[in-house]
Amino acid sequence: MATETVTTTQTKQPGKHEIKEEIKTETKDGTKVEVKHEVKQETKTEAPPADPFSRVGRAEAIIQRNVIWALGAGAIPVPVVDLAGVFAVQLKLLKQLSDLYGVKFSNSIAKKITGSLLSSVGGVGIGTVIGAGLAKLVPTVGTALGVIAVPVFAGAFTHATGRVFLMHFESGGTFLDFDPHTIRAHFRQEFEKAKETVGHTRAA
Repeated sequence: MATETVTTTQTKQPGKHEIKEEIKTETKDGTKVEVKHEVKQETKTEAPPADPFSRVGRAEAIIQRNVIWALGAGAIPVPVVDLAGVFAVQLKLLKQLSDLYGVKFSNSIAKKITGSLLSSVGGVGIGTVIGAGLAKLVPTVGTALGVIAVPVFAGAFTHATGRVFLMHFESGGTFLDFDPHTIRAHFRQEFEKAKETVGHTRAA
């Protein structure tokens, strides 16, 4: 008795397969028997997960652009105007990040948060940047010192602000539940680390 088996698989749509099996048997007396069997399989394919780094990458780009803006604002040779420009950059940064994450932006809350974060760097740091800003009133040497110190402070502060809000928004937070006091140590760490990075950026 001879037996022949033929199996074919067809894929008509992604995730859908048809398996056809045909068995041909011939008995000793010459009788042919054919058996056909068909199986349809459907495999559910899930959509690939969204790249978790795509939004973070865009947030990082927003932070970097605003660091550059802060460096430029800090380099303005007119005292008070430079700090006002740096403060405006912080609000712009927070607005752009909130838009990216779909978080409702509040200008008044953002101003309060920025002021609270500023206190995180300590009185010495604030005093230094104010002193450096006022030093711009002194011709030549004072202006040179102010144009170096204020931009570095502004760039580092902007970078640290962006980093803590990126982390906060990524975890599902909003402006309403942001507590500057709980992240004070982390903010200061980001600020100190950013001062070196910003310093190298200016040197480059």
